[in-house]
Amino acid sequence: MIKNAFISFQEKKKESRGSVEFQVFSFTNKIRKLTSHLELHRKDYLSQRGLRKILGKRQRLLAYLSKKNRVRYKELINQLNIRELKTR
Repeated sequence: MIKNAFISFQEKKKESRGSVEFQVFSFTNKIRKLTSHLELHRKDYLSQRGLRKILGKRQRLLAYLSKKNRVRYKELINQLNIRELKTR
């Protein structure tokens, strides 16, 4: 699975699982699972709320990474195939 590959990739780089990249990766996996769940169960409002909360957490982490290290941010965006944050 993708998660196992990413964990082994992170272990090679000697980074902890608490790194921003790993957290964004795990949030992205949760978002994709919830999105597929909500396609079947459109009126599951608690899952919709959970999805919005996870999206907000991921957005804040990406904003932090974008400010601290733009190169790592770009690599992560390309690796996870997600859109770039809009700058205000």
